[in-house]
Amino acid sequence: MQEKRGLGLPKTKENRRVKRKDRILDAAEALFARHGFDGVSMRMVAEKAEVDLALASYHFGSKRGLFDAILLRRAEVLNETRLAALEKCQLEAGDGGPTIEAIIDAYLKPLLAHGYEEDEGWRHYFELVAQVNNSPEFGGQLMTKYFDPMARKFMDAFKKALPGADPESLYWSYHFMSGALTLTFANTGRIDQLSDGLVSSKNMVAAYDRMVPFVAAGFRQLCEKE
Repeated sequence: MQEKRGLGLPKTKENRRVKRKDRILDAAEALFARHGFDGVSMRMVAEKAEVDLALASYHFGSKRGLFDAILLRRAEVLNETRLAALEKCQLEAGDGGPTIEAIIDAYLKPLLAHGYEEDEGWRHYFELVAQVNNSPEFGGQLMTKYFDPMARKFMDAFKKALPGADPESLYWSYHFMSGALTLTFANTGRIDQLSDGLVSSKNMVAAYDRMVPFVAAGFRQLCEKE
């Protein structure tokens, strides 16, 4: 009995520690998504998470450490999901390899049509990624660090699907796809106003349904030989 109690007590403490750490990450994610990196302080995060300021600093060291931890937490999930989707479409395609549409679908569907849009935390994360991807300060550094290994695997797939493509055109095509995706993530509401309410920027599934054929046509126009 003593052994069980001895094992149970640290586990309970560990659970409480993890829950507090997750609260800090969730609070910071929401604040950074709304106010940007410079508009958030560690004190604001601690107050929103309802923890001591010292605890937030203990877990993450600095605001930049916290910011990086937020990006990494969900990046790992997204990268695994995307790469699994890419592997699946490649296996299903057989020796001929997947189509451009299938590769783009593997890239976009895990983000736009996977149920993430229904979760407030994921919506905050997507908005934050949109900020980072458009930031001269963070875009090249952080997106490269967390997403480029995954992106390179997709680029390899595009190169195989379009063997005669001009390499520059392939990378520009990826760049334009990434831009369309992050604008959708930003959820600015502009398309809602422009369409007089016909279109909702929060409707990621509707965006996904249209983005796959739109992006595929762009890849083909730029990359396929006449």
